[in-house]
Amino acid sequence: MAGLGVCLVLAAVAAAPIHGPAFVATERFTLAWTHSIEKVRWEEDYAVVAAPGRAAPPELRALSARVKGSGAGMEPPPDAVLKDGWYSYTPAQRAPGELRLSRSAFVPDYELCMNGHCRPLSHWLPSDGGVTRLGACREPHKP
Repeated sequence: MAGLGVCLVLAAVAAAPIHGPAFVATERFTLAWTHSIEKVRWEEDYAVVAAPGRAAPPELRALSARVKGSGAGMEPPPDAVLKDGWYSYTPAQRAPGELRLSRSAFVPDYELCMNGHCRPLSHWLPSDGGVTRLGACREPHKP
């Protein structure tokens, strides 16, 4: 049986043949980025969960989130707790399906953090300046 992980896919149809989907083997990860205006870090923790039944696709589950401060367009939710400079909270949308990440050359790339190490998404899939879809998946079968 194939391993679990996340698949990164450029949303632009024209770009898909050039840069196919990228598979990242992981069952837990943190998605991190720096807010483009306020310049503070935002982090969200996720798990890739195997759905019941072999044929069912795995699911993405939001576990927790935190933001290093607050400001324009990034106010923490009312239930957030401030600890050591981070507002921590549980995301309202626990099963987001897939994440649509707007990537631009004008801001630092999103980072995937696993086992204490962070790498920009460009390590796995170059940006086309548009949207990258991130979703739970199984490792593709190799010919």
